[in-house]
Amino acid sequence: MEIRKAAVIGAGVMGGGIAAQIANAGIPVVLLDRAADGPNRRAIVEGALDRLLKAEPAAFMSKANARRITLGTVEDDLSLIADADWIVEVVLEDRAVKRALYDKLETARKAGSIVSSNTSTIPLAELTAGMPERFRRDFLITHFFNPPRYMRLLEIVAGPQTRAEALRALTEFADLKLGKGVVLAKDRPGFVANRIGVYWMQAAVVEALELGLTVEEADAIMGRPLGFPKTGVFGLMDLVGLDLQPHVDRSMAAALPQDDPYHAIRRDFPLLAKLIAEGYTGRKGKGGFYRLDRSSVGRVKQAIDLKTGAYRTAEKPRFESIEAKKTGGLRALLSHPDKGGHYAWRVLAGTLSYAASLVPEIADTVEDVDRAMRLGYNWSQGPFELIDALGAGWFADRLKSEGRPVPPLLARAAEAGGFYRVEDGALQQLSPEGRYVPVPRAPGVLLLSDVKRASKPVKRNGSASLWDVGDGVFCVEFTSKMNSLDQDTMAMLKSAIDHVKKSGGKGLVIHNEGDNFSVGANIGLALFAANIAMWPAIDDLAREGQQVLKALKYAPFPVAGAPSGMALGGGCEILLHCDVVQAHAETYMGLVEVGVGIIPGWGGCKEMLARMAQRPGAPKGPMPAVVQAFETIGTAKVSRSAAEAKEIGYLRPTDRITMNRERLLADAKARVLELAEGYQPPTPTEYRLPGPSGARALEMAVEGFVASGKATTHDRTVSFALAQVLSGGGTDVTRVLGEDDVLALEREQFGRLVRMAPTLARIEHMLETGKPLRN
Repeated sequence: MEIRKAAVIGAGVMGGGIAAQIANAGIPVVLLDRAADGPNRRAIVEGALDRLLKAEPAAFMSKANARRITLGTVEDDLSLIADADWIVEVVLEDRAVKRALYDKLETARKAGSIVSSNTSTIPLAELTAGMPERFRRDFLITHFFNPPRYMRLLEIVAGPQTRAEALRALTEFADLKLGKGVVLAKDRPGFVANRIGVYWMQAAVVEALELGLTVEEADAIMGRPLGFPKTGVFGLMDLVGLDLQPHVDRSMAAALPQDDPYHAIRRDFPLLAKLIAEGYTGRKGKGGFYRLDRSSVGRVKQAIDLKTGAYRTAEKPRFESIEAKKTGGLRALLSHPDKGGHYAWRVLAGTLSYAASLVPEIADTVEDVDRAMRLGYNWSQGPFELIDALGAGWFADRLKSEGRPVPPLLARAAEAGGFYRVEDGALQQLSPEGRYVPVPRAPGVLLLSDVKRASKPVKRNGSASLWDVGDGVFCVEFTSKMNSLDQDTMAMLKSAIDHVKKSGGKGLVIHNEGDNFSVGANIGLALFAANIAMWPAIDDLAREGQQVLKALKYAPFPVAGAPSGMALGGGCEILLHCDVVQAHAETYMGLVEVGVGIIPGWGGCKEMLARMAQRPGAPKGPMPAVVQAFETIGTAKVSRSAAEAKEIGYLRPTDRITMNRERLLADAKARVLELAEGYQPPTPTEYRLPGPSGARALEMAVEGFVASGKATTHDRTVSFALAQVLSGGGTDVTRVLGEDDVLALEREQFGRLVRMAPTLARIEHMLETGKPLRN
């Protein structure tokens, strides 16, 4: 079966978010909620859609996707679900409410449609008890994480009578269409991620209280140093809502058997109850463990004192244990005698050993558990990967030395040498029976990390590598911090072009598995060069970048960009020069150079001029494309999705989008192979630009913004430079310019701006704060 239409019952935060993501996948969806009192019975569901359209972060990848949602009420419009292939229930976590709804669904749904619940607390067996066999065969639990668009984990629980075809169809749909990493969980309390995540959060709070740490100290340890979200635990509770915590704790405690270790770490937390009662429910309320004090000059971040309950200015704690980790790894942090080391050990000792005791109770494999924690809680490593990083033997020995229990699975891993190993270039995991078995990959998944385990790079330097990904296709991977771009990056791109040509390769993919494709040029290096007046080096980098990206565009083989995350500045310019882009749905593209007082210098201006002129339905004449490019670059527009990147013009209508990030490299490789047969490089672009009259028209618009205080004098300088490039300098519409002419204008204006003191101040401010300076 194939899911071509869906229905969501329950238009709250989760239900609305699920409906929006289904619409993002291109699937029509019915969204129903209860009828409102009063003349407009659809007021509740209409309000939900209105909130979705205004949500931040955005629920829709394009606002146009909202048109795929049909609204209605359960009382009046249940017939709308009659042709739905999948119906997902997202109503109140109350057994009676859900069962009453299921009885109604049975009268309206078609035979063979799949029904699922987004419950996070009620076992499947209880939801289906007493329901007809037809219902039980079509029923599953689909546990999304909030917000549904951005959280990649989907836990699916099938019952003993669930049809295999229903499970297959829903798993495939979630993977390919919704972009989810699917974990098949057992019908146990908390499923996988919350079973471990709730224990971890409880342990982190309890140990912080018992060791006398401040919230800042706890979060400094329980965040990035351990590979957990940078919020730490108290910041995470503020993010998800303090009022949710008591409910989660009570639900988990009520569902777990009395001998479960979770009961041993439960504590009364009077301060939490006090905060909730006074409206301090986290970021959605007046604050939580942290708040912003707006009463003084500016905004001051404050943290609560866990002992007194009073707020004070937040501090930035420093721990020797964190410094020790930088050179000695995770074990050095957990072994350090300072209180940060003690805290990290006590939390991880409990959490990781708890996780090791739960396989195969909650999931069949350790990789399922690790995957759930990576995708559901944004851990960089799952619990079993963390144990391997520490050393399974070392971890088990320390637990034993402190009189803590060592779960049997952990004991097997300690004896075998770890939970994972690489055998003949393939990743294997330790099974609950103590045997190493392959870590499976779904058909159509090609991970660069797997390629790297099985081979050595064709070429490598300090900022990038070249890999053979099979079938004559090669992949350039950026490897610098945040994948920023420098001379080594350009050298690797140039070398990759030469290698593919000489080896008779079929094409090239530019891709990496970092959080971001690239944040752009390494402005720190640029600032260093400027501070010692190495202007020729800066000019050379601009010229070299232009030459390399032009060579990329006109290479005798197809080049596919495969971005995910941020593709900003120079990263965006690289993609603009690719034959095709296969973008992950969550790609955020933008030419943002004006934010640091410069303009795109690697061909971004010329490519945007061409894109705007070639867009379907674009007005003719020299000015429309210039105006659109000026607005896009001059306001540093950044797309909030790949779909929006198409709307802005950073992506072509023919570029494609991959919903599941794990399929991105395989899709990009397939695109290269698709184009390789009979490939011809593109025809060089010619430009007819308006010249000084066009530049003056753009400058007049900028003067209005400066006069009204919406732009600074340096903004004017940067905008005037951009106007000179986009209008063609001293040309006129009777002359035909080539790409080299526009590139020369880019270099000239880029070199002039980068030498200005206000630009250097902006670059320095950006490096120090991560925020643009308006000077």
